[in-house]
Amino acid sequence: MARARRRRGRSIDGIVVLDKPKGMSSNAALQSVKRIFDANKAGHTGSLDPLATGVLPLCLGEATKVSQYLLDSNKRYQARVKLGVRTDSGDAEGTVISSCDDVEVSLAQVEQLLSRFKGEIEQLPPMYSALKVNGVPLYKMARKGLTVERERRVVTVFSIDLLGFDQPFIDLEIFCSKGTYIRTIADDIGEALGCGAHIIELRRLQAGSFDLEESITLEQLESRKQQFGLEAIDELLIDADRAVEDLPEVILPAISASCIRQGQPVLAQHLPADGLVRLYEEEQFIGIGSIEDDGRVAPRRLLVNKR
Repeated sequence: MARARRRRGRSIDGIVVLDKPKGMSSNAALQSVKRIFDANKAGHTGSLDPLATGVLPLCLGEATKVSQYLLDSNKRYQARVKLGVRTDSGDAEGTVISSCDDVEVSLAQVEQLLSRFKGEIEQLPPMYSALKVNGVPLYKMARKGLTVERERRVVTVFSIDLLGFDQPFIDLEIFCSKGTYIRTIADDIGEALGCGAHIIELRRLQAGSFDLEESITLEQLESRKQQFGLEAIDELLIDADRAVEDLPEVILPAISASCIRQGQPVLAQHLPADGLVRLYEEEQFIGIGSIEDDGRVAPRRLLVNKR
């Protein structure tokens, strides 16, 4: 009889808001945090380019069940764009494909152009992206020199603010919907101005309800752990329901919560007409529910109660 495989790491739940360092992939950042916390389960909430720094919420344990909702959340970025050089990736890590020695662009031109990128816009996903075609990430094809057809996608730019213009550099703050490629915005700006452009710095300021003020670096995590132990970094974990705090709250009595855990829809007070909701058994967050056509609330994604 085969011996049962021993589970590795601690069973610990919560969200870490990492300030991802430059040059590190999102997966490498995830594995580092998982190791620091000695967690047996971890997942990230959408890739942040290696070039980029800033807010990367990482989910441990049962909190991984809300990671999709963070993936779908709006994001805010600060970006520095360099005019005069276009790269195949849209950022400084790519290969230069065209350049313009005499960039003559005025502040008025930049201000007028930015208004075209506000609201619903269409984007062609870059080849150097994690988007998959036939199950293969585009960046893997790009590294082999391949280019495949991609469908243009509609995204929403809620705001695009000019923070500074010191030719050839444009500093922007962009608040946008999920799936927006800031590198593509930079590339499109360069094409519209006729001189080419690419991202040289990118910092994520916000992802969903999480921002830089509550983020922590890998070095800070390591230092805190070494000085005070695992309990000290466990105190930094944020409850999973913060990831979905924009959803309406539904508080269930114990008997209704028990039915929900068994997969049964239930009636409850003060339910919205439709959509997703946060479910609580009294004060404990138990997961995500959805409102059925008959007005009952049904389980959608439940957390395991470890009490």
